[in-house]
Amino acid sequence: MVLYQVGQLFSVAEASKNNTGGGEGIEVLRNEPYEKDGERGQYTHKIYHIHSKVPSFIQMFAPEGALVFHEKAWNAYPYCRTKDNDAVADDVLQNEYMKDDFFIKIETWHKPDMGTSNNPHGLPPEEWEETEVVPIDIADRSQVDDIDYKPEEDPAIFHSEKTGRGPLGPELHNGNCPYMTAYKLVTVHFRWWGLQSRVEKFIHKQEKRLFTNFHRQLFCWLDRWVDLTMDDIRRMEEETQRELDKMRNEGSVRGMKAGED
Repeated sequence: MVLYQVGQLFSVAEASKNNTGGGEGIEVLRNEPYEKDGERGQYTHKIYHIHSKVPSFIQMFAPEGALVFHEKAWNAYPYCRTKDNDAVADDVLQNEYMKDDFFIKIETWHKPDMGTSNNPHGLPPEEWEETEVVPIDIADRSQVDDIDYKPEEDPAIFHSEKTGRGPLGPELHNGNCPYMTAYKLVTVHFRWWGLQSRVEKFIHKQEKRLFTNFHRQLFCWLDRWVDLTMDDIRRMEEETQRELDKMRNEGSVRGMKAGED
């Protein structure tokens, strides 16, 4: 699982660069260790400039400058959480324009099992009953939108020269290879008359799309990060922060475009 953490952080940095350019993308304000109530990890504060990455029906209603989102995240692997604004509860993500009327809360538990944990986030029974469980299989081509598919990022094709792992197939489910499940709990609140249900549905769909594409890339980039240490990762993050500041104001918009709901 520690090896996965290295791959996760490497892939976050690479994905950030792949989605930055043309005035949009990711801006890193802080990236530093933290310790709070006995919990230790890495704290990050990022700003997402994502005008082209939201559907047109949102762009129509959003005033200029409104499609900027602050994300504050605490990565105390194997548990991670994100938030966006200190004005709201301690672990949510928000937009400054809408304030308390909009937030996305993402909590992740990484566990060494094959997706068999029941209610891994320990929700009260009434909340767990209302929670939709959405399985993601990164080797399943049918779970990837055609617009996102790249053969070089397909775990069902990729073979690691350094580790011998891959391609992923049915054997992924029989316990004969290293495994781990990332349990993500996504809570979305969008209070805007006439748009609430549509936007919340769209965000949940996009979060699944992001999780799927990200972890497919993470596995297929294995030979690029498997030999790295955490010290290597921290140096890479510092370099990436500087690169993003330059890339954001150059070239054209890059990365995953929004689909319509």
